[in-house]
Formats: sequence, structure tokens, C-alpha cells
Amino acid sequence: MDASSLFVAMVLIIAAVIASMLSIELGLSVAIIELILGVVVGNTMHLASGQWLLFLASFGSVVLTFNAGAEIDPEQLRRTWRASFLIGGASFSAPFIVVLLLCRYGLHWSWKASEIGGIALSTTSVAVIWAVAVESGLARTKLGQLVISATFITDLCTVIALSVLFVKPTWWLVPFILVSAVLIGAMRRLEPWFFGRYGERVIEPELKGAFAALLILMWLGAKANGQAVLPAFLLGYAIAPVFARHRELQARARVVSFALLTPFFFLHAGMNVSLPLVVANLGLLILLLAAKLASKSAAVFPLARRYAPAHAWPVALLMSTGLTFGTIASQAGLSLGVITKAQFSVLICAIALSAVVPTAIAQRMLVRHPVLETETDNAPIWADALVVTSAGDDEVARARLDHRVDANTIDANTREARP
Repeated sequence: MDASSLFVAMVLIIAAVIASMLSIELGLSVAIIELILGVVVGNTMHLASGQWLLFLASFGSVVLTFNAGAEIDPEQLRRTWRASFLIGGASFSAPFIVVLLLCRYGLHWSWKASEIGGIALSTTSVAVIWAVAVESGLARTKLGQLVISATFITDLCTVIALSVLFVKPTWWLVPFILVSAVLIGAMRRLEPWFFGRYGERVIEPELKGAFAALLILMWLGAKANGQAVLPAFLLGYAIAPVFARHRELQARARVVSFALLTPFFFLHAGMNVSLPLVVANLGLLILLLAAKLASKSAAVFPLARRYAPAHAWPVALLMSTGLTFGTIASQAGLSLGVITKAQFSVLICAIALSAVVPTAIAQRMLVRHPVLETETDNAPIWADALVVTSAGDDEVARARLDHRVDANTIDANTREARP
């Protein structure tokens, strides 16, 4: 690497450290702050994106998607498939239709640009949802599993829509699909032998094997003019039971993602935003953001009231977030020449704000009314909320989210159970 590339790497890793510190101080997901700092760095220092950064950002998006799939409990998804499909399907279809029609007939974008706008703003951020769920401990609750599963359905619809409308596949699509299926099946079947002979070693052959599989998918996806995010998500979902049996491996995979790959993906996405173009189209930004949040919340909230009544608003807000797949869709539209730099910048900012605003509100709600894990197998898929009325509200609430305090250990005089 030359000196200029090393300078870019130095600036970005310093920004990642600052983002981690701000995340802890502000109580926001580090992914959101990394994206914001990427916008700041990109518009003040005008750093060049070298091929190494493009690779790390692309690989980071695939690894994030893989890890998100690995967080899903297959058994829980089978039990809650109806809720996941209904919430996830509504979360995609409502904003896709609303934003597409708004862009085409209200803003007079071209039909293809309107389709990109509809796809980009219909997504739910698997990266933000996964990061928030892991950081808060929500990933280990039934409510968290429901939200992650519904996000999977939403983003599955997004990837299918992007592929059908814009991808011009080559003959490589056939080996891409076949190899994806083989990898998904083989990694499950080879797990007992591989872990028995090579597992639990400091040289991490398990993680290297997973990364090799993901890079194979990325290479074949590029050859087929497709995206590796969908098979990466399915691969993560397929080996979720493996991670469940090897929690230390899952923890190490998270460390690699949060320490190296995630920062470069979100910082790079923010660097592509042009603030002057955003300021010049501020009204358009507000309109698109409002269309996304309003349509998603209106579609998801009634279903959340049915399937998770104690946490309907947090579910609706979390499903309104967008980042990873929205960014991927926007970048695909820009690279194909379907949208302009101004449209791209506005879409990215709308996507980023949709990650910040609803997530911040939902996190505050979950801290105030944390999810209990004391429900029995016959209880609803959601948990009761807990309102802590003692002087240590925030501390106990955060402890509940981290699963450090059991509800039965809290004195009945210091809490009220709310169904």
C-alpha cells in the first residue's frame, strides 16, 4: 500500500475508535455513528476510496449478513413463521409501493430510478437490527428472534426485487446457485467431523472456513452479476445451530465483524454522500424519509399489536430502520447509471436517518420497558414488559436487557408487571 492508502486507513480506523466511544456514551448503535462519521470524513477530508476499501466494505456487508442469519433460531422461526412472514412482508411491500409511486408520479423520476427508490427505502437494516439486538441482549429473547426473522423476510423480498428488476444474469448464475446450495448443505454436514478434528484452536480454522465460503459466494455472485448477500444470509441461517452449540465461536465471529469489517462498510457508505447535494434537496430528503417511516409504521404496527402487543411500537420502529440493503440497492442504482449522484445522496441520507431516528427511540423504549425472558413454552412469543419504579431504573433495566437479572429476583415492591 502507498502512503495515501495508509493515510485513509489511519483516518478511518481512528474514526471507528471515536464511533465506538460515542456509541457507549450516547447509547446508540455503533453502526449509526460510523455512518455519520463517514459522511463527516467524506465531506471534509475528501478521501479517495481505493480498491482495498471497496473490498473491505463489500466483504463487511456479506459478513454482516452472514452473522445476522446465524443469529436466527431455526426452531423459533418455525414456531413464529406466520408472524415473521406477515410482518416482514408488510414491512417490504408498503414502503416499496408508496415510495415507488411517489418518486414516479410525485417527483417525476424515471421508472427505473423510482424502482431503485422503492427498493432502497423498503428495506429493514439487518445490520442495525443485528447490532442493536446483540448489543442490548435482545437477540437472545423471543421478541428479538421475531424481529430478526421478520427482517430476514423483508430483506429477502428486497434482494428478490433487486435481482428481478435490475440484475442481468450471465450463465454463471447456474454455478452460483448450485455452489451456494452445496456450501449451505456441506457446512452443516461437515460440522461434527471438522470441529472434532480442527475446532477450538487459536488459529481459528472454523472462521477461516466460513470466510472462504463467503468469498467463494462473492466471486460467483460477481461473475453472475448477482449479489452474495442472500446466499450469505441463508448460509448463516443454515449454520445457526452450529453457532448455538459453539457460543465462543459465535463471539469470536462478532469480534471480527465489529472490530474490522463493520466499521469500513458503514464508514465507506457515509463517505459516498455529498452534503452539498443533500442540502440542495433537503425538502426531497424529508419527503422520502417521511414516506418510508409512515408507510412502514402504518403497515407493521397493526401486526405488531397482534403478535407482540407489549412491544408493538418498538417492533414497528425497528422494522422501519434501513441501512445495509438500502445502501446496496442505492449503490447498485448509481453504478448502473439508473440514478444520479444527487438522487443517490438523498436516498443514502434518508436511509441513514431511518437507521438513526427510529432506532434511537426504540432503544429508549426497550430500556424503559425491557423484555423479560421468564415466559414458559406455552406463553405468547412476546414477553411481558417490566416497568422499574425504584431509584435505579436505568441500571436495572439495562441489566434486564443483558440478561443479568432475573425478574423473580427483583422485589415485587420495586416493579410493576405490565401485560
